[in-house]
Amino acid sequence: MTATTVLTARALLLDMDGTLVNSDAVVERVWRRWAERHGLDGDEVMKVVHGRQGYASMAMLLPNRPMEQNLADNARMLAEETADMDGVVAVPGAPEFLAALHGLPHALVTSADVALSTARMAAAGLPLPDIRVTAESVGASKPDPEGFLKGAAELGTAPADCIVFEDSGAGISAGRAAGMRVIGVGPRAGFHRPDITVRDLTRIRVENAGNGAINLHITDATASR
Repeated sequence: MTATTVLTARALLLDMDGTLVNSDAVVERVWRRWAERHGLDGDEVMKVVHGRQGYASMAMLLPNRPMEQNLADNARMLAEETADMDGVVAVPGAPEFLAALHGLPHALVTSADVALSTARMAAAGLPLPDIRVTAESVGASKPDPEGFLKGAAELGTAPADCIVFEDSGAGISAGRAAGMRVIGVGPRAGFHRPDITVRDLTRIRVENAGNGAINLHITDATASR
């Protein structure tokens, strides 16, 4: 018999890339080309870029470059990513998971901008949540908690009553800094010590528990030590 963990929340805050949408193929193509243009090791670049806004990754990788150049380069990268949907698919269980959240408090909190998040969710065949916190909505990139705190505020929910779904180190750190519990999704997540980790969203069943509570029934979860 498979053990089940039950977590209760009043709102869920969902990352997109790596959590709902598998866009790794595009991210690899675009960022490895960028690494080559700048004479950087592609493998080292890929260790940095997941979860962050592009300009924040560039600032880490090219620390002496003016931020104005990073912002301009980031705009070009976003346009390049938005034009490339080859290989973008839903994470297993994401369609059913989002369908189960219909009518329950949840928000998308992504480092992508409006255009990229809209295009990737559509390419993956996933509905966009009504409340979305995108790159344009915040002044600081993950791992800063601003995006998650803004999502909680827009849902009218205290941070401690929210659960974050994330896959990246930057996103998991942002959720923890916001004072929220974090469920890590996918192979990258477990390295960054979320509260628990699941292989994908097929491992989570959503229950409307009434009185504003959401129960998450989680199977095959790995708890952080």
